[in-house]
Amino acid sequence: MEATARREFRGMKGLKKKRRIQIILLAFVALAISTALIGYAMKDGINFFRSPTQVTEQPPAADEVFRLGGLVAQGSVVRGQGEAVTFKVTDTTNEVPVRYTGILPDLFAEGQGVVATGKLEGGTFVASEILAKHDETYMPKEVIDALKEQGVYVEPAKK
Repeated sequence: MEATARREFRGMKGLKKKRRIQIILLAFVALAISTALIGYAMKDGINFFRSPTQVTEQPPAADEVFRLGGLVAQGSVVRGQGEAVTFKVTDTTNEVPVRYTGILPDLFAEGQGVVATGKLEGGTFVASEILAKHDETYMPKEVIDALKEQGVYVEPAKK
């Protein structure tokens, strides 16, 4: 009787171990599937940042939506009819022409930092969104990094 009870107990231990391994494997598979689904869902929501030099040297794919950042080139803003505006974004090495239809942020100005979201069409960046600085010393981190990479970043004067 005692031997039978021991065999049953060992059998239960083996079953518990097997069940535990199955649960761990199932959790791992569920985690992998959920990670893949999240990545797939976000693929269109991720916009990569590029400076004008990067756009010039390595043009993006035709349908690729990305963010272009730099400074609004001096003397480049041309307002068209209605809400249409064209200007150039520069990192002081290269310039990319930008076309935008819509209302520009109040703080949009020549010589100031700007980040635009859109696509490159025939050498012109067609923006769907324009973001401008929010005070006299702010510049988007990506723009600062790109200007530092070019060796032309100047730290704004502190008040």
